Amino acid sequence: MSYARLYLEEVKKIVDRLDHSAIERMVDSLLELREKEGRLFFLGVGGGAGNSTHAVNDFRKIAGIESYTATDNVSELTARTNDEGWETTFVEWLKGCRLNKNDGVFVFSVGGGDLERKISTNVVRAVEYAQKIGAKVFSIVGRDGGYCARAGGACLIIPTISPERVTPHTESFQSLICHLIVSNPRMQLSKMKWESTCK
Repeated sequence: MSYARLYLEEVKKIVDRLDHSAIERMVDSLLELREKEGRLFFLGVGGGAGNSTHAVNDFRKIAGIESYTATDNVSELTARTNDEGWETTFVEWLKGCRLNKNDGVFVFSVGGGDLERKISTNVVRAVEYAQKIGAKVFSIVGRDGGYCARAGGACLIIPTISPERVTPHTESFQSLICHLIVSNPRMQLSKMKWESTCK
């Protein structure tokens, strides 16, 4: 079997094992957030940071939710990392944004963060802070979900079909699920360009 076929066969298996009800609960919670005029703050590192930038665009433009991500301002991110340390970069940014109980934090992470193993500790600290002040927490993660899965909130775990490809599968599905959410008729406030040309 070619690698392309193997990879795509694994993708089909993941699709079949996704928790549809978890996605619907996520949509319900996002609709509540929008109704309260809450803001959405996306957090991720590496591929998760790239997915965060894309999600900010789609949630603002298509779903009408005021959205931001810490990693879009590289000057602030690197200043906070230099002056305060990596572990608190996201928490301090959220404090500067005046995160409140009407808002939400949306995490894209492969492992979901792990303090003991010192993986994505800045994500864990940010989720802890969000919970402390009563903000909603959303996450799309892989593996067993790590801290994000245990923290509660609206968490979707991308099933692990192949441990050696957990990162590309998880990051791919983060983008896919975001598109699923914003194109949901209940979420979508603005038509997308190509779809608006259809009769």
